[in-house]
Amino acid sequence: MTGSLPPALIFFAGALLVALAPGRLRPAMTLLVPLFGGWNLWYVAESGGGFEVALFDMRLELLRADKLALLFGILFHLATFLACLYAFHLRDRTQQVSSLLYAGGALGAVFAGDLITLFVSWEIMAVASVFLIWARRTPRASAAGMRYLMVQICSGLLLLAGALLHISETGSPAFGPMGIGSLAGILIFTAFGIKCAFPLVHSWLTDAYPEATPTGMVFLSAFTTKVAVYGLARGFAGTEVLIYIGTAMAMFPIFFAVIENDLRRVLAFSLINQVGFMVVGIGIGSELALNGAVSHAFNDVLFKGLLLMSMGAVLHQTGKINGSELGGLYKTMPITTGLCIVGAASISAFPLFSGFVSKSMVMAAAVEEGHWYIWLLLLFASAGVFHHAGIKIPFFAFFAHDSGIRTREPPLNMLLAMGIAAALCILIGVFPSLLYGFLPWQVHYVPYTADHVLSQLQLLFFSALAFAWLNLAGLYPPELPSVNLDADWLYRRLGMGTVRRTERAWKKAEQSVLHFIAHAAGTLHRAAAQHYGPESVLARTWSTGFSALWVVILLGICLILYYL
Repeated sequence: MTGSLPPALIFFAGALLVALAPGRLRPAMTLLVPLFGGWNLWYVAESGGGFEVALFDMRLELLRADKLALLFGILFHLATFLACLYAFHLRDRTQQVSSLLYAGGALGAVFAGDLITLFVSWEIMAVASVFLIWARRTPRASAAGMRYLMVQICSGLLLLAGALLHISETGSPAFGPMGIGSLAGILIFTAFGIKCAFPLVHSWLTDAYPEATPTGMVFLSAFTTKVAVYGLARGFAGTEVLIYIGTAMAMFPIFFAVIENDLRRVLAFSLINQVGFMVVGIGIGSELALNGAVSHAFNDVLFKGLLLMSMGAVLHQTGKINGSELGGLYKTMPITTGLCIVGAASISAFPLFSGFVSKSMVMAAAVEEGHWYIWLLLLFASAGVFHHAGIKIPFFAFFAHDSGIRTREPPLNMLLAMGIAAALCILIGVFPSLLYGFLPWQVHYVPYTADHVLSQLQLLFFSALAFAWLNLAGLYPPELPSVNLDADWLYRRLGMGTVRRTERAWKKAEQSVLHFIAHAAGTLHRAAAQHYGPESVLARTWSTGFSALWVVILLGICLILYYL
């Protein structure tokens, strides 16, 4: 029956068909895969899932279709459709196949009922996604992709180690609530944290994502961090340390985003900032907070995807993405400008836009659970979001000074994808019940109260006033071509320095040992030649095979002595 198929299998089969299809058919086929997958998902929801396979003495659950998994399943099908529509004009087989494999890996992870299936999906995501970075075919993209892949593989190894320990301790591969009370839980938590871009291990995201293709970054923003958020919500809900980690994630990217010139890199920092709100909600662990976390993940894929699509359109049309090189594009790209403003209003949590109905749930939950200082810090982070994503992105790309660039709107498929995303941002903002009905836990929250609306409007008004004053006074950080140092500088500098010093010390020690051995062998050779003559048994050169025989004999003697 179609309804019993794990959604990931449909995407993997679709990737295979796309790989074999001729160029003209591939774009249409990439659109059909999420559509057919959505039809299958409806049957999965009706049947309740249930797809198991046997592996040795374990039962692996490839399809656990509870409300949490279904919410992310709907999100990933929708994100894939929008991203494939946005990339419809491409004829790049590598990007088309890898994007479907990447989406299939994400679906495999969220519907996985066991840690082994989760690990396999985790690794498929890592390998498939790196090709969206390498597809840009620049030296910077090649280097960033390799660094990205190394980090993703490290995360997978930690997940595998934690999964094996968990199975050894419990006798079951089931993936459920686990906490950080055991080594297995700590390893899995760390694996999720790396993919979630926790502070100090976040640089892979801001390093690699902006080097991807204009369409590739849209895919990248939708899946990796959201799968990690799902994993934390599934396994570590209510883990208190997540409150503080998430607060740090919501705050520190603001300072980098404000001074960053590359507008896609600004959105990469903004992505970490928004994931921070989700992590805080998971750490609080109440039903309101968890609903806020997963609903904000849903909305973030839409409004962050919309902003990235608008910046991708700018890059596609102009070949430029630095704020210092752009400006005045509203004259020739008015539709893209308007759609970008919708995304900016949504991420800034303006009333009647999607960000307002989800972010406010997390902040209300923080107050409800007595975390007043966390609420204040999140309030500051919200103001910062409005500065760097709500104002900076549309202002420096489409307004500010006139760069003199005259172009035209991007292809129709790009505009259509952005238009659908913008419509959904407004629809969810005006009718939040459409989203609330899919949330995993019961919802007792009304976003549109006088208190919520007025407090948010005051925050946005004073943030805009601050931006205008700083900009007019010349105090706002200017858009300059520059390289900003991030946390990875520390371990690149310290780590590579340590590696180089260790390598030099090792080579020096190796040379000393080899010199000593050569000197000792020469001395022994001369002594043997003097005592036995040049043609003696000890003095003459032995064949390689005869030397190997003596090595085997000596190793055998060592083994006998060891076991005696």
